[in-house]
Amino acid sequence: MQTTIEETKEYIGMWVTNDGYIRHELLPNNRYDEARGKRKSAYQGTYDISGNHINYKDDTGFVADGEFKEGVLYHAGMILYKEK
Repeated sequence: MQTTIEETKEYIGMWVTNDGYIRHELLPNNRYDEARGKRKSAYQGTYDISGNHINYKDDTGFVADGEFKEGVLYHAGMILYKEK
């Protein structure tokens, strides 16, 4: 049986698009902070993880989701990589 990212907690940390424009920081308290370009904290909200799936809800009520596959986060047409 394969271990999920929910079990390993490897989702915690900074996830970044290849060009560095979008940066999602997934915090251990189930909050996230998203930067876009030079705009820090462009979006903030909560998230929850179920298996390899992530659900986001920003502080304005907007919702989105994504999927972790082989160490990559696929979210709303974007591909994000864990920053090391």
